[in-house]
Amino acid sequence: MYITRKVVSEALKQVIFFAKQDNIVNLNMVDDIEIKGNEVKVHIVFPKLDDPAVGIIYNSVAKTLKQELGEDVKVDVVPIAEADKGRGPLAGVKNVIAVIAGKGGVGKSTVAANLAVSLLKAGKSVGVLDADIMGPSVPMMFGVEGQQPGVIEREGKPIMIPIENYGIKILSLGFFVQPDQALMWRGSMINKAFNQLMEDSDWGTLDYLVIDMPPGTGDIQLTLGQSYNVRGTILVTTPQKVATADVRRAAMMYRQESLTIPLLGIVENMAYFVPEDMPDKKYYIFGKGATDELAQELDIPVLGRVPIVEKVVESGDNGAPITLDDGSSVSEAFNEIAKNVEQRLEIL
Repeated sequence: MYITRKVVSEALKQVIFFAKQDNIVNLNMVDDIEIKGNEVKVHIVFPKLDDPAVGIIYNSVAKTLKQELGEDVKVDVVPIAEADKGRGPLAGVKNVIAVIAGKGGVGKSTVAANLAVSLLKAGKSVGVLDADIMGPSVPMMFGVEGQQPGVIEREGKPIMIPIENYGIKILSLGFFVQPDQALMWRGSMINKAFNQLMEDSDWGTLDYLVIDMPPGTGDIQLTLGQSYNVRGTILVTTPQKVATADVRRAAMMYRQESLTIPLLGIVENMAYFVPEDMPDKKYYIFGKGATDELAQELDIPVLGRVPIVEKVVESGDNGAPITLDDGSSVSEAFNEIAKNVEQRLEIL
């Protein structure tokens, strides 16, 4: 049988990269095909070379080509990292940071938004991706509700241009659904939406892309860990033991062998309350100590503690993260958190 690149390419459409739920040809993972007689060498680009999927794809390519071209065909696969090819939707992003929580209601989105602003104030270029598919709140927090990102065509494919406000690039599924629309999606649909936000977007050159993750340990968390080069995760919790127990499970997910992503540290939100008329008083409404115990157990630092301040809610609802106000105690807390995040990245 005379082997051609077209025949090999068609056969490779049977090989599925399950993390992105499509075949390696449609995903543009096939970088080159070399054919010499009955020898076929396929160069395949992966997000990360330490991904277990590399071995799975290797075996699948060999099996598929032998089935289609004959058992006497010699097949070799050359894995290539996206970074080495200067490819990938996030090629211009230096640091991808995921903000995660074990459960909802701990202020994860507030932490992600204000961390982004603090990094911007430190002179960094920053983007925010709202990956909380079921509860996208970033558009409200940045005052861009009702807007839609621009779209350009590149190589026959539509590419989203993030909305920008306060100097921060922003993308969210909330731009594409009505506020009263219920999203009753299965895991495959959620993964597809997440990958589109990550890959079909032009983030340009950024120092930081802060991802506001959904709470828990679901499909998007798996996809993030398996398919993208993430520099680190930030855990968000409130002081209650029940909250730290939930975030512990989220943390351990990223310490599994197949999902190893560095844990940068913990942000304790709603750490204490200081009355305006008694600035020297601190009331630990939700208790204290559990966050420090968790940090010691995980061998990571507490990056900072954010006090309970009414203006945090007001500013978020009004579309202007409180950290934009240089004089607030919360702003000072987030500036310290941003500084600690950068220091942690330098040593990891």
